[in-house]
Amino acid sequence: MARPYVRSIQPYEAKEVFGNLAQTNHYQVSFSGLNSSIVQHIRTKFGILRADDFMSRKGGILCSDASLPSSSLATGEVKGDFMGIPQEFAHTRLYTDIDFTFYIDKDYTNLRIFEGWMDYISGGSESLDGMNELDDNYYRRMRYPDTYKVQNMFISKFEKDYGQQLDYQFINAFPKLMTAIPVSYGNADILKVSVTFNYDRYIVNPKGRIRQNISTEFNDLRKAPSAELVQRGQETNNQSIPQQVQQIPTIPYSEPANTAGPGTRFLPTDSATGYRGEGNPDGQLLYPNGTPVYLPDGTIRNSQWDPL
Repeated sequence: MARPYVRSIQPYEAKEVFGNLAQTNHYQVSFSGLNSSIVQHIRTKFGILRADDFMSRKGGILCSDASLPSSSLATGEVKGDFMGIPQEFAHTRLYTDIDFTFYIDKDYTNLRIFEGWMDYISGGSESLDGMNELDDNYYRRMRYPDTYKVQNMFISKFEKDYGQQLDYQFINAFPKLMTAIPVSYGNADILKVSVTFNYDRYIVNPKGRIRQNISTEFNDLRKAPSAELVQRGQETNNQSIPQQVQQIPTIPYSEPANTAGPGTRFLPTDSATGYRGEGNPDGQLLYPNGTPVYLPDGTIRNSQWDPL
């Protein structure tokens, strides 16, 4: 590869490059909906009838600050492949949490929605165990992730000419943190809340919809087939096997035979020494130099050079 050529930049080239830079104030955050269980919880406890409708129509518009997502790669270091040169190889992609800041309307609707969403995540003891928040022995019980994570959270980045557009879809997103909201006497300002979302991963410019799994159960262990399916499979296999193969007689179990051939007596063999006891049809066990392994009294010689 040739070395880079350094040259001067003409004014029209600089204008062409620096006159077409992207700007930070053209974006849109959208929530296509919430899980029905979250909506029901917010309706019952926080009095918001259509939380999913509010978030899809107004939630993104009230977002005053946002960040485009980013990721990093976790690596492992390998040494020794090339002398004096350590190398790193990626093994995991890491996704950082993302922050959004929202204007709060005068009815505190979006603030109550985020409070209700997080309360639903950690409030399983109320609906499942019948606990009450006013009980002195109240405890938190977390719900399963499938019930509170959403697939339809997006942030879109575009320019004022609406030419190119980048869409980021967050997979399995949920609110992880709500920052404290300062209030004070003095000059009035717009009330804001910052919410940190966690997610499993994101997709850039997704094509199509997220395909749901057939089942939410663990699929690493295969279920045992029913007796009917086993019988049906046996019948199918028997139909495909030739008749002459099916009629092969089975050989009944018998005592193990010696490898010397039929009719010879079976003798057990010591797996450590190979000794097969008295009446060994294979002959006496010998060392490579032809001397016997066993002495007349039955003890084992340490090596072929020991005296007989």
